[in-house]
Amino acid sequence: MVQRLTKGIKGRPRAAAIGGGVAGIVFLAALAPGLIAARAPALASEPGLYRGARTSLADGGHRTSRIDYERLDQRLRVAASKPDMIGMAVAVIENGEISFVQGYGVTAANGGEPITPNTVFRWASLSKGVASTLMGQLADEGRLSLNEPVARFNTTLRLPAGGEQMATVADLLSHRVGIPHNANDGKLEAGMDPKALRASLATLAPACAPGTCHSYQNIAFDTVSEIVEKVTGQTYATEVRRRLFAPLGMQTASVTRAGLMSARSWARPHVGRTTVDVNDNYYRVPAAGGVNSSIMDLAIWMRAQMGYAPQVVSPRVLETIHQARVNTDRRGTAFARVMGPSQYALGWRDYNYAGRWLVGHQGAVKGYRATILFDPEARSGVAVLWNSQSGRPSGVQLEVLEMLYGQPRTDWLKLDAPGAGGGVTPEQIVQ
Repeated sequence: MVQRLTKGIKGRPRAAAIGGGVAGIVFLAALAPGLIAARAPALASEPGLYRGARTSLADGGHRTSRIDYERLDQRLRVAASKPDMIGMAVAVIENGEISFVQGYGVTAANGGEPITPNTVFRWASLSKGVASTLMGQLADEGRLSLNEPVARFNTTLRLPAGGEQMATVADLLSHRVGIPHNANDGKLEAGMDPKALRASLATLAPACAPGTCHSYQNIAFDTVSEIVEKVTGQTYATEVRRRLFAPLGMQTASVTRAGLMSARSWARPHVGRTTVDVNDNYYRVPAAGGVNSSIMDLAIWMRAQMGYAPQVVSPRVLETIHQARVNTDRRGTAFARVMGPSQYALGWRDYNYAGRWLVGHQGAVKGYRATILFDPEARSGVAVLWNSQSGRPSGVQLEVLEMLYGQPRTDWLKLDAPGAGGGVTPEQIVQ
């Protein structure tokens, strides 16, 4: 089928597919000019420049803020005390400034340390936006074309009926390779080799022809890591660090299990209130789910995706990776009803909220959840990381958006009613 681009929210090109305790609150909106300047792209190649953002900073007040940070903090404290919660970290950007960074709860249910802005969590599928940004950089440099077939790179990916000859790199990044949803994920979780699993995708019944429908993937998506290694001659983790994390000053960010577990403070994964082992499965598909970082570094990443680090992530790259490519099926959840129809770009999902174009993604691996959602034009957004399988923190983004856009307030955290449950359910977290 043919893809048709139409004008959408705020004139943005859109695609229509045819067919506990509180630890370390940091308010940054009124920072001294010097620290804000340190985030400027001219200095971005010096990885140590964000160090000041990790120290105790005084709250100097918020310029023209639409967000009631005191109310937000109070509600997050209550949410963190619920039995379905262990720990969580929240960051808000308003008008281009990191205005709120706070940790809640603990790193482990039994004897854990307080969560701080520097506590490291897993990003899960938020990692896909890192992969797309890296591929966008390589395309911008002329090292590859997003429109060339995946087969050109001689990867291990094999699709039904030789579909790798037709599926483009952009198809790969937007989950349009034509195979069933989350194909072979169960086998990956059983310990099988992802490269062997990519080769075996050829035996599946196709869901559609490559490039014609959206079907979310992890194993197929991670073909990106092979492409990066073949184009650059370096490992995927090395290139991510060299091209993105180090220039942006993301000091806690990594792409391996060792990177998580070697952090000075890291959140242990939980199922219910039981601490579980850190599963290696999705670290073996690093482009799909291998990134770790603190909430502070995720805020820095979000700010870069808003255009504040053009020497690292250029406007051309952002335009390419944020542009909607295909409509996506949405389940009949409260979140979906509020957001309206969603579309998938390259490693990112596009939403329509209150007449605004938003970009975001969600992530989930055993014992961890993550979400990011931002308005590139208003240069405001919210990110949340947590170390449990509760759906409650997914409501944070909607409560922040309601304040940001002056919408009627809804109890998305499910705190106000007696006996309120766990907020937005895990089934409402759509990757």
